[in-house]
Amino acid sequence: MSKSASRARLLEIIRRRSFGRGEVTLASGRKSDFYFNLKPTMMDPEGATLLAELTYEALKDEGFDYIGGLEMGAVPLAGAIAQISWIKGHPIAAFFVRKKPKEHGARLAIEGLTRDESLAGKRIVVVEDVTTTGGSAMKAVEALREAGAEVALVFTMVDREEGAEEAFAEARLPFRALYKAREFL
Repeated sequence: MSKSASRARLLEIIRRRSFGRGEVTLASGRKSDFYFNLKPTMMDPEGATLLAELTYEALKDEGFDYIGGLEMGAVPLAGAIAQISWIKGHPIAAFFVRKKPKEHGARLAIEGLTRDESLAGKRIVVVEDVTTTGGSAMKAVEALREAGAEVALVFTMVDREEGAEEAFAEARLPFRALYKAREFL
């Protein structure tokens, strides 16, 4: 399937499985009359594959060492993208950032690395399923910077176009989206 056909098909899947109308309160605290819940798309075999392939194609030539983001939205995305990257012969390792470190075990804020792996000095792309103001991604960015990582890009599947682009520009973080909310409205 061509890139444009894959993109059109994924838009259909997101519209059917993950887009809805009705008053909701967003993670940012804002009210909205539409919402995206990408989990049903990320858990669908075709949806997961298309999300991973299109994201991989958008990022493959940029030399990222790792891909990941804040739990929960980034977990299935990072895993699927890592798998596709291996299949395509250009592996990008995955991780995720906990919203709060576990209070038992290793008490890690960043998961997915072995004891001898470090994100220090590594080029990272932070992924998100849906971005509104950018607050969730910024939590991941802060944890990654504390670990010494170079956050080179924030990449979202759907940008709700409600301030994230401006917030990331102010933070001097490149930001891109696979889709914009206007494509579904």
